[in-house]
Formats: sequence, C-alpha cells, structure tokens
Amino acid sequence: MLRIITLSFLVSAGAASAQSATDSATDMSEFSRGQQEYMSGCAACHGENADGNGPIATMFKTPVPDLTGIAERNDGKFPLLDVMHIIDGRMEVRGHGNPMPIFGRRFETETEDTAGVYGSEPMVRGRVLELVLYLQSIQK
Repeated sequence: MLRIITLSFLVSAGAASAQSATDSATDMSEFSRGQQEYMSGCAACHGENADGNGPIATMFKTPVPDLTGIAERNDGKFPLLDVMHIIDGRMEVRGHGNPMPIFGRRFETETEDTAGVYGSEPMVRGRVLELVLYLQSIQK
C-alpha cells in the first residue's frame, strides 16, 4: 500500500513538473528535462546514448551498465520504483566505487535555498521522476 501511495505522489510531482515544462515558451519534447538531467549527471559514465560507453567509463573496474537494457534485464518490465531508489540513493549500487552518485541529495541541496526544506522534497522527487521517465523512454 505504501508503494502505491509513494508512486502516486511521485507521479503527481512529476506531472506538476512536466506541466510547468509544457507551460514554458520553449518547444520542449516530452522527456527533455529528464534528458537534460541525464546529460548533466549520467552521460559521463553511462554515455550520451546510455549504452555504458561514457568518456570516463574505462576508469571503472567493472563495466558501466547499459541503461537502455534495464527493462530487457528485468523480463521486459521497467522497474520504475527501483530505478528511482537507485538514483535517489535509497538502494545501493555496487560496482564502480559504490555508491553511485546520489542525485536525491544533490537535487535537495540545489532546491533547499529557494523552496525550503519542505518545498524541496516534491521538487527533488519530480526531478528524479523526470530522469527515470526519460530512462524508461529509451529502453530497447
């Protein structure tokens, strides 16, 4: 039940964030904010095409995962909530020096000054959700 409530809240936060993107004067694709988050925070390791071949991928002891194959590695289903938990730091990822950069904390730090402690939480969830929805949109 808690997962359903959490997911509902996250979808609402993401929808509000996506609506603000729609309302902007610029012509933005459906996943452009998530793609921007990906390019600024993930592409160095995972590559611009999310195939695990980023410019610094060779610096890691283990191969950097191909993020376009997440659903394929999960019997064809994209594990949205698990991916969110990995990105925001609630689920550890072993491999490249553990832990993976925790974007939930980075986003929280960026938003607390303008939104306050309580206002930053939905903003952080929205940004993580936008990133996850972008990853979901690029699955093979």
